Parts: sequence; C-alpha cells; structure tokens
Amino acid sequence: MERIYLDHAATSPVHPEVIEVMTEQLSKVYGNPSSIHSFGREARHVVDRARTTIARSIQAKFNEIIFTSGGTEADNLAIFGTVQAMKEKGSHIITSQIEHHAVLHTCEQLEKQGFDVTYLPVNEQGIVALDDVKQALRDDTILVTMMFGNNEIGAIQPIAEIGRLLKDHQAVFHTDAVQAYGIVPIDVNDLNIDLLSVSGHKINGPKGIGFLYAREGVKLSPNQFGGEQERKRRAGTENVPSIAGLERAVQIAMKTMDEKRGRYKSFKKQLIQTLEQNDIQFRLNGSLEDSLPHVVNLSFPKTDVEAMLVNLDLAGIAASSGSACTAGSIEPSHVLVAMHGKESDRLRNSIRFSFGLMNAKEQIDAAGEKTAAIVARLTGK
Repeated sequence: MERIYLDHAATSPVHPEVIEVMTEQLSKVYGNPSSIHSFGREARHVVDRARTTIARSIQAKFNEIIFTSGGTEADNLAIFGTVQAMKEKGSHIITSQIEHHAVLHTCEQLEKQGFDVTYLPVNEQGIVALDDVKQALRDDTILVTMMFGNNEIGAIQPIAEIGRLLKDHQAVFHTDAVQAYGIVPIDVNDLNIDLLSVSGHKINGPKGIGFLYAREGVKLSPNQFGGEQERKRRAGTENVPSIAGLERAVQIAMKTMDEKRGRYKSFKKQLIQTLEQNDIQFRLNGSLEDSLPHVVNLSFPKTDVEAMLVNLDLAGIAASSGSACTAGSIEPSHVLVAMHGKESDRLRNSIRFSFGLMNAKEQIDAAGEKTAAIVARLTGK
C-alpha cells in the first residue's frame, strides 16, 4: 500500500539537496563561527552567505536576520523582546484569536505579567477585520502580532493593510509567517513589517532552525544570555550545518514558488472535485481562494475526527485535525471555535489536508477516493 503524506503544514520532508548540503557541512566544516582562525572563518562564511540569501528572499538587510531554533523561538523573541524593550511606552498588545500557540501562549504569559492583550475575532473565513484592528489600536499599543497565513485553515490576513495602518504608529508590527514563507511572495518593506518569524522545517529544510527578521532600528531585548552571537540578540554558537541547510531550502523555495502555488491550488480543487464526484457531503472551513494554496480544511458532517484520522491512516493517508502542536489533544481547535463558535459540529469533524514536496496528481486522486470511501462507510451512506 502506498503511503500518501498530506500533512506538510505540520512538517515537511527534507529536500534531498538540503540533506546533501548538510552532510557536507557536518563532515567538513566544524569550526566555531566566532573563532578567528581559518576553521572559524570558514564556518563564518557559511553563516554569512546564508544570512545574505535569506535577507534577499524578503528584501531585508543582512543584519536584520537573526537565526533561531525555529518558529516558536522566533515568535517568542519577537514578542517578549519587543514588549520588554517598549514597556516604558505602553503595555497594550493586539493579536487575533486564531494565532499559533507560540503566539497565544506567549501573550497569555505576558497577561500574567500585567500586560493588556486584545484578542481580535475573525469572520467565518478566518479573517480579521481591518476596522477591528483600527478600533483596538490605542496610544499605549506597543505591539501588533498577526499571523500571515493560518496553519489550520490557510486563511491569509490583510497584512499589507495592517502594515499601512501602523506605519505612523509607535506599535511594532510582527507577523508569524511560518506557513506563508516560501509559498507567498513577501517583501517586508512593501508590507511595512517590522518583525517576521520563519521555520525551516515547513519549507523542506531541517527541524530546529529558523529565523526572525527584525527591522533595523526596532528595539529588541534578548531572551537568552551568553555570548555575543547574532549581534547580541540571540546568544549561543550558531548551528552551522542547519543554517546551511536552511539556506539551500530557501533557495529552492524561492526558485519554485510560482510553480508550487499553481500546483497546490490545482491539488486543492482536485481533492474537492473528487469528493463532489463521489457525492460526499462536506463543508469548507475558510475560503478556497483567499487562503494559502497548500492548505485545505474540510468538515465532514456525521463523522468523528478521531475515527476519520485513524481510518485515513489505515488507508495510508497522513492528514491532521489541525495544529500539529495539539495533536493527540481532545481539546477542540481554537481556530474553528473562533470561526464557528463552541457549539459547532465542525469542531468534531474537520480534517486538514496540506500538500507539498513529492505529492503528485495521482496521489491526490487516490487520497480523494479513499477519503470518500471512508466518509461513506462512517456515515452509513
């Protein structure tokens, strides 16, 4: 039985070229980038080259890229770092109800420290209203953190509009772009983004590496202390092999971005069409068009999410109930709660399919047919 991986929003397979680059680094480049001898300089060259490549991918400057252990650390550094540096100017933070837990739990921790957090609602497509952002904005607002594209339903937020709104305000604008980066073109200057978080393992890079873009001039207090790496913003010896792997993953992502968007959009429509052809009842969570091309979240009435996932797995299909960070939890998706309310049956019957590297049209056809058969069996159709 062929196994079909449709959970790329949780994590993605490492690209063969990334593995090749990392293997070479592990075997040949072992100096400390902070050392002044030739071994250290060789490692520093790898780090500097990667920083240059990544900065160019979002139209940033070389020194505006901070390497982290991934998206969670990047989010934590952006949020904690900003409010600590800005606390003399205010204590108000604006975010949304559907953020990743790396943002939500960080904001909850700040509430315990006396900060005031506004959690904005979303509509049934999972989109925050710009008017709600305007109304929530106060003189003492110091940070607005709004994810670029949602990891569970793919909803894309009005980042450009929020950026323009904040351009002349003291509030720093952070976006968690972990799901959007490498899929959607991002220019931090056009979008007026001050801080942006990315994780390597979502773009066919290694786990345990990511970066935070921090605009020049934005004050950021460090979260960890030690050496003076990353211009004193993130202490610790750089993970050179993973940084090299991340660079290669970024290069591939940028080169294939347009082709991927078109292919994933066709996969999404293909999956839905197969279900419709089999006369399967389902509802789309979010928007088909105004969303990330590689993520589709479907509600199957009269089914149970756990039974669906078990049966999909037995059929060789890897899918998800939403956020990978809450896999195995019986708690309903906070994203779907925000969109449809606590009493909605969608909380108990929604499945996320997400596409990526090595998925082919034939796999999507097979996944659609198998999903249709499972739904039909579970609903007694």
